[in-house]
Amino acid sequence: MLPYTALHHLLLAELAEPIVLTGGNVSDEPIAYEDDDALIRLGGIADAFLTHDRAIHQRTDDSVIRPLPGAITMLRRARGHAPEPLALRRPVPRPVLACGAELKSTFCLAQGRRAFVSQHLGDLENHDTLRTFVEGIDHYCGLFGIHPEVVAHDLHPGYLSTRHALEITGVEHVGVQHHHAHIAACLADNGDPGPVIGVAFDGLGHGTDGTLWGGEFLRADLAGYERLGHLAQIPMPGGAAAVRQPWRMTAAYLRDDHPGLDVARRNAGRWADAVHLAATGLDSPLTSSAGLLFDAVSALLGIRDKITYEGQAAIELEQRADPAETGAYPAALTTTSGPLIVEAGDLVRAAADDLTAGTDPGVIAGRFHNGVAAAITRTCVALRQATGLTAVALSGAVFQNALLLDRTVQRLRAAGFRVLKHVRVPPNDGGLSLGQAAIAAAQDHT
Repeated sequence: MLPYTALHHLLLAELAEPIVLTGGNVSDEPIAYEDDDALIRLGGIADAFLTHDRAIHQRTDDSVIRPLPGAITMLRRARGHAPEPLALRRPVPRPVLACGAELKSTFCLAQGRRAFVSQHLGDLENHDTLRTFVEGIDHYCGLFGIHPEVVAHDLHPGYLSTRHALEITGVEHVGVQHHHAHIAACLADNGDPGPVIGVAFDGLGHGTDGTLWGGEFLRADLAGYERLGHLAQIPMPGGAAAVRQPWRMTAAYLRDDHPGLDVARRNAGRWADAVHLAATGLDSPLTSSAGLLFDAVSALLGIRDKITYEGQAAIELEQRADPAETGAYPAALTTTSGPLIVEAGDLVRAAADDLTAGTDPGVIAGRFHNGVAAAITRTCVALRQATGLTAVALSGAVFQNALLLDRTVQRLRAAGFRVLKHVRVPPNDGGLSLGQAAIAAAQDHT
């Protein structure tokens, strides 16, 4: 990072050596912004404390932005951006509170033609973060004089944000499907009413069919959506364990098709069990997750078998990919009476074939990224023929991947599509509350 205050310059000049500068909090806990609390919670971690005679009244993380060719992607919207209001295309009929999701939590208050998306709050996985979430809502309501009459929330019943939303009385509650909210956030970010072909690629989200969605193609506007296609569903051996241990997804995709792979040898004591779970469906919920597809290839290439933070395997796979590689693995599209199915397993098997043949992992990673971009484009072309839609909105945490985003946008534009992507709010769950608010407002109009 670059020093962005005079204080940083003074500190670095005094120390004359590198320092570790990070948020003042223990992992998964909110920032400690009061001196006494910081001394207690961080005393065993920090080497020194720099205090000030001006009290901090509102905790706010640093914003994180990723530069792209000719554009940026907002990864975390916080200091310097929140609570700057976002202009809405149409006025909100009644004041709305949208409670967002569980991870990368934000909330959104909307009134008139303005939406106020909170700063990044973190993951709602403990009481302290939930308390910060609730206090933040009260602070924004008082700051902007907004008294919500409609409260929007994710459909996942286990999210603490959903539980809090449903505990609010005297309001109308609106449940919003996770991936519809992603596409709506992209539409609201661009001031576009839709309809569009929405490509929502992320980790996991609660689907309306009882499975876990994450690789979705939707016909969507702000008022509603239809699921037109998705990545082929795959079992998650061990459920949540497959998120923490990406090799399990490799086992689910390959089963026993490629004996002798290093990923199987590295996990020899558990590989057969994971294959058995995937084959039988025991403790293996079905998912169409694009994020877990990237995880499977990361483990296959020996990059990451176990993660210590969300998205680690996919991030390191992107870093390993050869950007000069132009080849692309093919993925079949299958049609039934229902949604169009993208056979994502074809990509994993092609990567395994190349790995067995001795191809460099960087080349394989490049061909995989290109293959995903090609599959997205081919699917959108097929859906254009069915719907007549010529605009595509890209959302979800997978599109934080700069290589994938660039290759996908290039291919879609070459195919004649108008492409919408995120600029003002993150494509990850940090932008979800804006999408929920936009959907609740649009449905209120109808």
